[in-house]
Amino acid sequence: MSDRINSLKKALEKDPNNPLGLYGLAMEYYKQGDYENAIIYLKKYLALHDDEGAGYRTLAQCYVNLGDYENAIEAYERGIEKATKYNHPTMVAEFQQEIEQLKSML
Repeated sequence: MSDRINSLKKALEKDPNNPLGLYGLAMEYYKQGDYENAIIYLKKYLALHDDEGAGYRTLAQCYVNLGDYENAIEAYERGIEKATKYNHPTMVAEFQQEIEQLKSML
């Protein structure tokens, strides 16, 4: 386990609902290819923070890397809702394209 993961976990012991800490830890797991743990912390982050879409992209990519295309599509769909809410049309288009590619793989 990396020093970065250890320090983020220690910080989260003091403040387990810190959105930045949860997101940071999820991203560290993602970078290491530990998609299961990345999903755990991304879900906690998304439950606490009104993400604008990027968190849903990473969540979807975790599912894609695990071969779970249905959950990936759901994450992208939720990301579209948020990206629309925060007026990120290019992100909406990107997520729609990803959904179409994933549906063709089902």
